[in-house]
Amino acid sequence: MGQPTPATDDGWWRSAVIYQVYVRSFADGDGDGTGDLAGVRARLPYLAELGVDALWFNPWYRSPMKDGGYDVADYRAVDPAFGTLAEAEKLIAEARELGIRTLVDIVPNHVSDQHPWFRAALAGGPERELFHFRPGRGEHGELPPNDWQSEFGGPAWTRLPDGDWYLHLFAPEQPDLNWAHPAVRQEHEDILRFWFERGVAGVRIDSAALLVKHPELPDVTEGRDPHPYVDRDELHDVYRAWRAVADEYGAVFVGEVWLPDAERFARYLRPDELHTAFNFSFMSCPWDAARLRRSIDDTLAEHAPVGAPATWVLCNHDVTRTVTRYGRADTGFDFATKAFGTPTDLALGTRRARAAALLSLALPGVVYVYQGEELGLPEADIPLDRIEDPMHARSGGTDPGRDGCRVPLPWAAGEPHAGFGGEPWLPQPDGWAAYAADRQAEDPGSMLRLYREAVRLRPVFGDGPPTWLPAPDGVLAFARADALCVVNLSDTPVDLPAHSALLLAGGPLDTAGRLPRDTAVWLRA
Repeated sequence: MGQPTPATDDGWWRSAVIYQVYVRSFADGDGDGTGDLAGVRARLPYLAELGVDALWFNPWYRSPMKDGGYDVADYRAVDPAFGTLAEAEKLIAEARELGIRTLVDIVPNHVSDQHPWFRAALAGGPERELFHFRPGRGEHGELPPNDWQSEFGGPAWTRLPDGDWYLHLFAPEQPDLNWAHPAVRQEHEDILRFWFERGVAGVRIDSAALLVKHPELPDVTEGRDPHPYVDRDELHDVYRAWRAVADEYGAVFVGEVWLPDAERFARYLRPDELHTAFNFSFMSCPWDAARLRRSIDDTLAEHAPVGAPATWVLCNHDVTRTVTRYGRADTGFDFATKAFGTPTDLALGTRRARAAALLSLALPGVVYVYQGEELGLPEADIPLDRIEDPMHARSGGTDPGRDGCRVPLPWAAGEPHAGFGGEPWLPQPDGWAAYAADRQAEDPGSMLRLYREAVRLRPVFGDGPPTWLPAPDGVLAFARADALCVVNLSDTPVDLPAHSALLLAGGPLDTAGRLPRDTAVWLRA
């Protein structure tokens, strides 16, 4: 077992660069085509050279993998496809020796339908009270108990042979837990302790605002306030109890909290609740200077009253990759349907992704980097017969799903499967080897080298908030400490502000020394 994290808090998480590892697609250590913990352990030197402070792992627990591991059957066991609990403990310890902390993913809203609790519930045991079982509506109970819809499409209810229905806000294989039951709360506090005792430094909380449901499970009526299952006030008692556990170990939380109300969002970040929460406004913002500045200002303003650091992220395992999103001439993107208005220009998207990386890494707070973003990977087109994401099937094929951002990474240009390992569980596109890490490591102008240098230089911006500088329309320019960040989102090259040195550029300046469009620089004042 790894050594527990000391019950101290040095504030590392307030300005960390955290790398997201989707284990299944990171690196395959045993040649079976599925990424695993052995593969991650072998690539720890790469992650150390990248300079990240911590790794956030998507679920590595025992799971039927009906939703990429977010259908957990056993929180205290590593899925055999990824390795063993002993390997996880070694990974946590080996990463910590390199100065890299570990965060794991907890999915408190639901479990797998193969979880012992749910299997016992189906058998008629008292565990039925740990879930939401209800009789149906209609003359013969043939209609769902209410009008709630699954996040993956279709009704949020499935009927059993005995006539009752059970609630699942996601896939039918992911029954929702009843957070009004004390056993559910106790179990999750025990799970936290289990992983903290193994040296885990923090936890990412999946679907953090959905756990608690109105006891009567009413319909989602237009304008209903409060919502029957989103952002319920009772939820804060859950996270206060969790925070007390985390404080014993000096561990931290980051919540997946999608809320449009800034005041409601900030409540989750009060000093006795979560440490941080993901910033989806910045990630979903189009490539537009005014809207990005507003997103940055609003984000910092939301966090200021509770003293929590902001988080910045460009992509994750649920979102179309940055190069593809920004490669649309109109930048119009609907996150609900992943639909665009124009085809992708990967050269354009790459320039913008390089600039966006420098922008996010220059801002105060925590930066999350999804695996492969440092390689400039685009979204991959997955053949229809290879799509595994349940969102695709549940939408009737109208949603392409999220597999396109989960394609296994290319590590070595000259090796089979671009050095990932065995034949990948998702197909790699033709030409994937061109993005290989070994090739980019040798190229001073590559995306990988840009990320490495940016992470290394990031401390020049200090700890304070940004001060916006006068700039032409379409240009973002701010100062922090004695460093400046300038991003040109306009249609023409612009002159650089007065500075003493050029620290880092996302691309070359023009022959007149001006900053080209879709390019960012870091300057010393």
